[in-house]
Amino acid sequence: MLFDYETLKFIWWLIIGILLIGFAIMDGHDMGVCSLLPFVGKTDKERRVVINTIGAHWEGNQVWFITAGGAIFAALPLLYATAFSGFYWALMAALWALFFRPVGFKYRSMVKDERWRTAWDWGLFIGSFVPALIFGVAFGNLFLGVPFGFDNQLVSTYTGSFWDLLSPFALLCGLVSAFMMITQGGVYLAHRTVDDIQTRTKKLTTVSAVIMSVLFVLAGFWVANLDGYVITSSVDKNALIDPTSKTVITEQGAWLANFKAHGALWLFPALGVIMPIIAVLAMKAGRTLTAFVLSSVGVLGVIMTAGVALFPFYMPSSSDPRSSLTVWDSTSSQLTLMVMVYVVVFILPVVVGYTSWAYAIMRGKVTKAYIKENEHTLY
Repeated sequence: MLFDYETLKFIWWLIIGILLIGFAIMDGHDMGVCSLLPFVGKTDKERRVVINTIGAHWEGNQVWFITAGGAIFAALPLLYATAFSGFYWALMAALWALFFRPVGFKYRSMVKDERWRTAWDWGLFIGSFVPALIFGVAFGNLFLGVPFGFDNQLVSTYTGSFWDLLSPFALLCGLVSAFMMITQGGVYLAHRTVDDIQTRTKKLTTVSAVIMSVLFVLAGFWVANLDGYVITSSVDKNALIDPTSKTVITEQGAWLANFKAHGALWLFPALGVIMPIIAVLAMKAGRTLTAFVLSSVGVLGVIMTAGVALFPFYMPSSSDPRSSLTVWDSTSSQLTLMVMVYVVVFILPVVVGYTSWAYAIMRGKVTKAYIKENEHTLY
């Protein structure tokens, strides 16, 4: 084996993080654009301009979401099973909302009726804003702890309900996620449009970025006063799946322990707060591509802040803390993780390379004139 088991477990924590960041940056800006759709497009032609800024690549960007789910299934089977059981109705709600996206893109412009097209515009909004909100709510519940536990056969039992997931803190995290993606989509839309659409986009993106930064700071202060989870027993980092063999307690402020132990990690929350604002300033200065890059760095900062705070926990348990799933006790075998590393080393550069090529080919502004010239071939 090229890596020992402990190192492979940490590598897969990083890979899952990279996939989630890739999803939030790439599919996230698609969701952000559709969340802005009803507000920046005042006419049908303007809304078609907005839709076609992402129409050629939104399906490809969903690869990040699908790949992240597949990676969790293969590398972290116990986490996958437990999360999809505990968050079942929340994830189903996200999937039901996502159904509006492919149908909305495909069918919206097939009927020349204002009511038909307006209905699908709001469908695209729901299919983008709701999943972004739910994903943030799910992350918020990880900090609060999820009510589940394992028996002697490692069969998990979830004792909460869908409504338990919608606590004030979790909803706050959901709003951080939603406005983060709206900001990401806004700077991209400003890069691809001109005139009135771009002007409206810049105004709404500025508001979104400020709200997102303020809510992220508020969430940070809230996390600092939450009861975090701490492993107090020794842990065999080379052991196979065995989540109930450790002792876990809760302590107020424990979610900040990694930041206090390694001061350089404060860079991530700083990026999450500052980069959206700097991105907006770059956007207003006409540096829209730079703004997109800066906003993407902000997304990285937000997600890494959550990951670092939770580490080494993936899914803490509020009803049975010892059942909490961590980096060290919920992964597949060493052979499986190693084989998957080889796959990632081969596939990820292909995905990144192809995506970069596709965006280079489809670069440029989408205008009303372009829509008129391609009336029957565009969304």
